[in-house]
Amino acid sequence: MASPEHPEWRKLTRAEERVIAHGGTEMAFTGEYEHNTRAGTYVCKRCGTPLYRSDDKFDSGCGWPSFDQEFPGAVRHIPDRDGSRTEIRCAKCDGHLGHVFRGERFTPKNTRHSVNSISLLFVPSSAPPP
Repeated sequence: MASPEHPEWRKLTRAEERVIAHGGTEMAFTGEYEHNTRAGTYVCKRCGTPLYRSDDKFDSGCGWPSFDQEFPGAVRHIPDRDGSRTEIRCAKCDGHLGHVFRGERFTPKNTRHSVNSISLLFVPSSAPPP
């Protein structure tokens, strides 16, 4: 949500705020980018920071967009309190993105960033960055 400290942040809807600001999760298989195969960049919906390239997206069948690599320095990894998962957040605005999993062998990088579509905006390769 836009704030006096960060006027460049996009104002979020209630659903976006529930996920991005409060760490919620959108229902599996409902996000707009789960099956997107167009070339481009996925950016943080709140602050516009580039997070993932379309070349790093893959179909994991998990119900959320999956990526095996982020832009260097764009995503923070935070172990959950119980140690069972690792949360991922935008490094610039601290918006909740989803979770990262390792060891599932979906790709040679052996990493799956499971990201809520509602936390992202897609910028096609032909469009200027936000």
